[in-house]
Amino acid sequence: MTRHVYKHIELTGSSPDSIEDAVQSAIAKAHETVHNIQWFKIVETRGHVADGKVAHWQVTMQLGFTLD
Repeated sequence: MTRHVYKHIELTGSSPDSIEDAVQSAIAKAHETVHNIQWFKIVETRGHVADGKVAHWQVTMQLGFTLD
């Protein structure tokens, strides 16, 4: 097994649809500029309530990637 060195960053994705969509959109956006993404860890999940319903999801996560 190759020895890897990982760096991680924290970011927050948001979505009016779902937690999963918030995660997917954040990872997709990060993938545009961050190479070798290997893992993510959910740090916090929160949302916005309007008229007694969930109006928006926000998911903060750590993203790990290997250094070149």
